[in-house]
Amino acid sequence: MSPRGPWLRVGLFGLGALLLGNARAELAAREPVPFELVPRGPATADLADDKTQGSGVGAHHGEQRLTEESEPFDLEQGANRAAIERGLAFLASQQAKETDGSIPSLGSSPARLAVTALGALAYMSAGNAAERGPYGTQVAQAVDHLLSRADLDSTSRTRGYITDASPNSKLHGHGFASLALSEAYSMSPKSARGARIAQVLELSLTLMETSQGVEGAWIYDPVRSIEHEGSVTIALVQAMRSAKNAGLRVNPEVITRAIDYVRRSQREDGAFRYAIGNDQVSVALTAAAISTLNATGKYHGPEIQQGFDHIQRELALREMPLAGSGKSAQAPAWPYYERLYLAQAYWQNPNRRIFDDWFESERKELLRTQNEDGSWDNQRFGPTYATAINVLVLAIPDQLLPIFQR
Repeated sequence: MSPRGPWLRVGLFGLGALLLGNARAELAAREPVPFELVPRGPATADLADDKTQGSGVGAHHGEQRLTEESEPFDLEQGANRAAIERGLAFLASQQAKETDGSIPSLGSSPARLAVTALGALAYMSAGNAAERGPYGTQVAQAVDHLLSRADLDSTSRTRGYITDASPNSKLHGHGFASLALSEAYSMSPKSARGARIAQVLELSLTLMETSQGVEGAWIYDPVRSIEHEGSVTIALVQAMRSAKNAGLRVNPEVITRAIDYVRRSQREDGAFRYAIGNDQVSVALTAAAISTLNATGKYHGPEIQQGFDHIQRELALREMPLAGSGKSAQAPAWPYYERLYLAQAYWQNPNRRIFDDWFESERKELLRTQNEDGSWDNQRFGPTYATAINVLVLAIPDQLLPIFQR
């Protein structure tokens, strides 16, 4: 039987998915209503400025959440939380089938390490921490599994690399694992497990620094290379932001070079490329790039506005059916990755209305498509992957993990 019951929420993140690749979408012909950027409160400290540390768990910035006086909002939140609980129960049921604390990835392209990290974040988004809360045991098991996958050999060229035998995780998985460990560490830094997490994270950050490529980005393997790719870079930057928030030392030069790479990957139409020199773009990667700039304290500027404008045009185009087919003109190739990063980008937009308008329809779609066992379907990486991401998206308004605070 899965654990149940209320628990004080202490977590919610923003980040992560697995591999990214999406065909280039043609720009919509019609002009959308432009996004209205409004001033926000003091921005979070620039991650490239190492004079300050993150605020850690419990700090809240930006707009206040809606109050309990709004009855429709309460009803919506009740439905959301019921869906979250069912999703977590499904993740726990699958995790219970494993003997090593991992969460299985049951799709055609399994990525166990990354899915375990995403699952740990999903548990934490509902207020669970290692050994605390209805799913505290599951959090502890997932965290311990991630720790067990770290290369601690002092003679290894990949010391600090968190990986497994799957060919689908690589540095993507390392980034999500480091993110999950950072969020777990921020909850229990003084525990024995916290000390182990700190050791692994310090090695992980060193590995990220030494494997950063000549262009300022990373490729799939933890080696310094002339090759580079945007989605890996995004996963690692968000992990570094979380580690900094948790109090670990992050080299500001590494961040500066990575953010410069992200900015240089933007096209004139506002879309962000898969890689510099590769003109492939997608809504998913553009949203991920915006959320990464947000993670370093950048909420305004032409690159942000142009990125949002591109996303709006592409989403408007999807509402236009193909002639004679009745089907959408564009369907995302990586819908869960896209949903996760759209949620982050919209949530951090200074204009809260932008998120609310998107979230209302997305929330209804998630509640409609959830299976009876609490899962959501995904053929490529499996239902545990889809379920972990959708739980995180539904929990976004709680904004309680540092990585996802406004």
